[in-house]
Amino acid sequence: MEPEDAVDVPKAGPGPSPTRTSPLRYGAGMFGTSLPINLVKGSMLYVYVELLGLDAAIYATVYAVYGVLDALDNPVFGHLSDRTRSRWGRRRPYLVTGALVLAVTTIALFSVPGPVADSAVGLAVWFAVFAITTEMADSLINASYGALLPELFSHEKRRATANAVRQGAQLIALVIALAMTPVLARNVLGTEGSAVGYGRLAIIFGVVSAAVILWTAFGVREDPALNAEAKPLFFRSVRQILSTSQFWTVGLVNACYGAAMALVLGGLQLYVHHTLGGSALDASILQLVVIAVSIGMLSVWAAVVRRKGAAWTWRLALPVAAVGFVPMYFATDLITGILAGLTVAVGYSGVLATNDLVIARVLDADAARHGTHRSGLFLAAFGVLGRLNGLVTAAALASLTVWFGYRSGADPGPDPGQAFRVYLSLYPFALLVIGTTVSRFIRLPVAPQEMTGGEPGGGTQAEPVPGPVS
Repeated sequence: MEPEDAVDVPKAGPGPSPTRTSPLRYGAGMFGTSLPINLVKGSMLYVYVELLGLDAAIYATVYAVYGVLDALDNPVFGHLSDRTRSRWGRRRPYLVTGALVLAVTTIALFSVPGPVADSAVGLAVWFAVFAITTEMADSLINASYGALLPELFSHEKRRATANAVRQGAQLIALVIALAMTPVLARNVLGTEGSAVGYGRLAIIFGVVSAAVILWTAFGVREDPALNAEAKPLFFRSVRQILSTSQFWTVGLVNACYGAAMALVLGGLQLYVHHTLGGSALDASILQLVVIAVSIGMLSVWAAVVRRKGAAWTWRLALPVAAVGFVPMYFATDLITGILAGLTVAVGYSGVLATNDLVIARVLDADAARHGTHRSGLFLAAFGVLGRLNGLVTAAALASLTVWFGYRSGADPGPDPGQAFRVYLSLYPFALLVIGTTVSRFIRLPVAPQEMTGGEPGGGTQAEPVPGPVS
């Protein structure tokens, strides 16, 4: 228990009964959800602006719309998931539907027909349609997938195990979708200067992603007792969520972190190309090293969580992540880029290991206070703040046009190296400094207490009890 900032938390009524869902099967689903969307985040900017020649200002405009819609559709999908009552469960129908749609739209996004690519208007329209539909499919999946974590695993030890599995699965997906993509798309499945390899890779990722998400969806065992709860009312729920102080504070920190990582994912290939003067292989090597170290550091951060608690560790990881971006500004080649990337990996891994545990505490407290589980809507509301990072990304990219003259690969301006040095270092650093500052003023509920022998399937589940927040 973490003693600081103590206030009372309302006692919950009977919680959800233990379920038999395997943490491994649930956590593996994150591989499927992460594979296509990280191809989008990591390569969409490079493919459309650098390779296909879409004007950066047009890209930024579409991406701003993308960010707004990404924020608005989250509450809708989350609320629908919370209110669904079916023999298939509340979350499974959306996982199945979303998996199939995501596969199709990801493939279409990276498979631009020749006549469309040759038309400035056609390219912009194609990009807008499939970038937005891919985003909506991703939102549909994650509104339900994320809600399952606190509902399936109410004991924090088991929850932490499931979260560690899914974050590990996400990092493996990052190795493939980010680190391996430049080489696979530009040297194995395609050639330098061509988008063909990215289209072929999207087909592979789309099919694999759908298969993994479906495997997870049909292995989830939702608690049937939750179907007996009253269906949450949308406007009442929104009012209650918006009146929760942790929604604004934790949500803002999460948004700062998400925006920083969105800049990194979208701009890293351009940073390697323009700032470090590296090749596709160099981009893959840099990303592979960073992600591999992040995977290794998960166990270290997990040990800190067990000793000091999620909230304390979260507050430590945020400034470590912020400072980690400073060396990226001074890197000049692959070797110094890798050394700088190692500092990013340490903090990034820490936030990964703790962020969802912090959010899950807020969801537990909401369910205890109001007597109904509406994790989908609550997470979606967090998503409204977090997914507005599309606006931050759009503004950051537009600033490169204004300050550095960068418009596209064909018109990079006088100093694209400095442009992406700022984009990948100073902007993420500033965002995480804001998040770190806000985190110091957040008061979080303690984790649910566990009774001896209270593991799912092995005994009685303890109820959350009044206690301090940290």
